[in-house]
Amino acid sequence: MKSVEVGKYRIGNCLTGIVLAGGASRRMGRDKAFLELDGRPLIQVVIERMAQVCAEVLVVSGDVRPYARLGVPLVEDRFRGVGVLGGLHAGLEAATYELALAVGCDMPFLSPGLLRAFADWAEGFDVAVLRQGDGEQVEPLHAAYRRTCLPAMEVAVQAGRRRIVSFFPHVRVRYVMPEEVAALDPEMYSFRNVNTPEEWQTARAEWALRENPGRIGSLIAAEEEEG
Repeated sequence: MKSVEVGKYRIGNCLTGIVLAGGASRRMGRDKAFLELDGRPLIQVVIERMAQVCAEVLVVSGDVRPYARLGVPLVEDRFRGVGVLGGLHAGLEAATYELALAVGCDMPFLSPGLLRAFADWAEGFDVAVLRQGDGEQVEPLHAAYRRTCLPAMEVAVQAGRRRIVSFFPHVRVRYVMPEEVAALDPEMYSFRNVNTPEEWQTARAEWALRENPGRIGSLIAAEEEEG
């Protein structure tokens, strides 16, 4: 694979992409990963975006069997029942490269440029994560993590702490500010995910406008048929 210099990182050589899948999808009523977007599963769209930046892309889940045909390495959680923290731990543990970018399987609007920026922001840190609001709200599933986080993550899990930020006090964290992200993604679309049928309908319409404007008419017709 030909590599390209982006900031400090040689994209194509030294980044792992971690796509977390396998959530309950209770509010959606079906597995979000396999919602169809532009003729392919949503998770495939996410994998394709990550592959533009990462040398390898891993799909992590508590049960990897539904994802066997995606054509990427699959990783099962080692720590069960601890949510995102367990999935992130499994992905980092399996990662070939020191630095990884972690996202959810339901994020169709990922920006390769912003993902690269998070890799650059992680220079000199173990974590690079967006912090919003009053300072307590972070976006852990569009963030960069180093394998150096693994010991602190394991301590948190073994102590029964499930919040992904529970290990942050024990590692070096680079908190990215909204204004830094806004320079690359003013509307914060990259962080959008889908949890309900209504959010999915909105995401499909936004996808048609942003990614494939020529198909918006057919999308509207299809939604009318579904209704």
